[in-house]
Amino acid sequence: MEEHLRPFRSRPGRLTKAGLLVGALLLAASAAYADPIRLTVQAGESGKAISPHLIGIFFEDLNYAADGGLYAELIQNRSFEYSPTEQSSWHPLSFWELQKRGGGDGSVGVANMRPIHENNPHYALLQVRTPGEGVGIANGGFGGIPLKEGETYEASFWAYQAFMGIMWGRGDNSKPMPVSLRLETTDGEVLAEAGMEILGRDWRKVSARLTPTRTVNDARLVLLAHAQGALCIDMVSLFPEKTFRNRPNGLRADLAQALADLNPRFVRFPGGCLVHAGGIRRYYNWKDTIGPVEQRRARPNHAWGYHQTMGLGYFEYFQFCKDIGAKPLPIVAAGVSCQHAGHSPGRGQEGLPMEEMPAYIQDVLDLIEWANGPATSKWGAHRAAAGHPEPFALKYLGVGNEEAVTPIFKERFKMIYDAIKQKHPEIVVIGTSGPFAGGEDFDNGWAFAKKLNLAMVDEHYYVSPQWFWDNLDRYDRYDRNSAKVYAGEYAAHDRDRRRNTLRSALAEAAGLTSFERNGDLVHFASYAPLLARRGHTQWHPDLIYFNGTEVFLTANYYVQQLFGQNSGDRYLETTFEADNAKKLAASSVIDSESGDLIVKIVNGAEEPVAIDIRLAGFASDVAMKAVRTVLTGPDADAANKDGEPPAVKPASSTETIRPRFAYIAPAHSLTVFRIHR
Repeated sequence: MEEHLRPFRSRPGRLTKAGLLVGALLLAASAAYADPIRLTVQAGESGKAISPHLIGIFFEDLNYAADGGLYAELIQNRSFEYSPTEQSSWHPLSFWELQKRGGGDGSVGVANMRPIHENNPHYALLQVRTPGEGVGIANGGFGGIPLKEGETYEASFWAYQAFMGIMWGRGDNSKPMPVSLRLETTDGEVLAEAGMEILGRDWRKVSARLTPTRTVNDARLVLLAHAQGALCIDMVSLFPEKTFRNRPNGLRADLAQALADLNPRFVRFPGGCLVHAGGIRRYYNWKDTIGPVEQRRARPNHAWGYHQTMGLGYFEYFQFCKDIGAKPLPIVAAGVSCQHAGHSPGRGQEGLPMEEMPAYIQDVLDLIEWANGPATSKWGAHRAAAGHPEPFALKYLGVGNEEAVTPIFKERFKMIYDAIKQKHPEIVVIGTSGPFAGGEDFDNGWAFAKKLNLAMVDEHYYVSPQWFWDNLDRYDRYDRNSAKVYAGEYAAHDRDRRRNTLRSALAEAAGLTSFERNGDLVHFASYAPLLARRGHTQWHPDLIYFNGTEVFLTANYYVQQLFGQNSGDRYLETTFEADNAKKLAASSVIDSESGDLIVKIVNGAEEPVAIDIRLAGFASDVAMKAVRTVLTGPDADAANKDGEPPAVKPASSTETIRPRFAYIAPAHSLTVFRIHR
């Protein structure tokens, strides 16, 4: 039998032998470790109901989380909308290179006289003076396009024929412009190619399915014109056919799967500071993100200094939620900008003029209709036209994010809240308590929430690992008759914020045990931030890192995964009976669907700890199957490194246990017992 797990085989009427066995086991444990600490789980009780939706995820587009990340588009600046307002060196032709092949000559510029749609104003004008072997443009995506041999990619673009021959000459515009699309290596090797012709003055989309002949990680897409004349080009795109769940305009399969593997019960989106960082009239507008992608309005990512194509928009967010069985939790601006907007830290909050508030409030009400209305309603018809006639069952809506709770904020928040409450009383509106775990905005936010009788309040805190250990009783003290809590953004920031250490992950695990214990009050919780692309990371630490071909999972990810995959809907009283359990935390839940009892134990100490685990209320001679999963590493500073076997990764085994058993919790560990009753 393994050293870490030793069942007590006590039986009624055999107290002496049982006692001897218990004593022997505990003596053996104490020979190497301190005296065992008793952990009692009231397993025979029904427990208290807790939120079955506690563990979720929060997606915000920072660190290239959307374009160049979760959104599977492989072309960067596909619609020629990059701008110096995003990064000072950017312009509409950034990441595009003019190609002159085999004696060809020509030029490329940017035009805006006849756009595909008013929301998509810029496009490229490619002029061919001498065709040679082709004149065109090339794009290497986000640091090189990764291609897999034998897999299919859909290449497409929109175009119309500007003229044939010489611009001011008498070219024959009845002749089509021959065009080729190629996937190439950086040295020009053609991996796949397709030809097509462009004829006429109307914008039209052309596409081809390309299958590369070998795997490369730094390819490029090349569009070449092969006759004298000019083309107007926009929305140049390359998508892998294998997106997550094979959705068109879908998500990068490996990243989306990593999120699905967390088993999140909700997804909060699209931010975060992103929803209101650009100023009062530059808030994130959900209406700009739906409909055909060529008609969506791209925007500067004001919060994080790059670009959003809006290809990953509200339809894609809601569809992803449905695909993984998570509740959608969108966040809308509260009619005010971030207090740090306008390059004025702490002084930048501005409110929409009051005469503009009714139209903005209608936008919020329209969102609810778009998500939940019948296909015959105005906005429900837009959802149905996108391919989802049935409602998305939206229930929760966050209004605002980390705002300074000022009179400007309060007035506009109340207007939005009152309108939603009147028109859609079924929607749970989530308020905000500022960016910190305490302080003026926190106190004012909660006082305001109580005044309005809000159902839920969003709390945020990025704190030290020790803070989580010191605040395990934080929510024990909250008023059960007031609003519920959504811990919307939290993370343990270790001494070196660039490293996701085991120490920080276990501090978060300890915090999660307190969330579970208070799951009647804490209804939602989500780590933040979620995703970060290597080489484009503005914030550390993050839950998942990635590059163009790989996904790197952190110790913190595995904590979230273990809690997400082992959540429950009833909490059982779980107590340590010791004075020296300062670096120990535990929680126990019942998953009513499976009937399993799940016990989680966090040991944040430097040494292993001997624990006498007692499942009170169970017959003493019952043998039960349990899956034991342990997350640990060589020391508290351990962190997973890109391209190396993970130093911190869970390991599972199947055991037979009885209602009383001894367990040696490894130093710096999270242990989950999933017990089949």
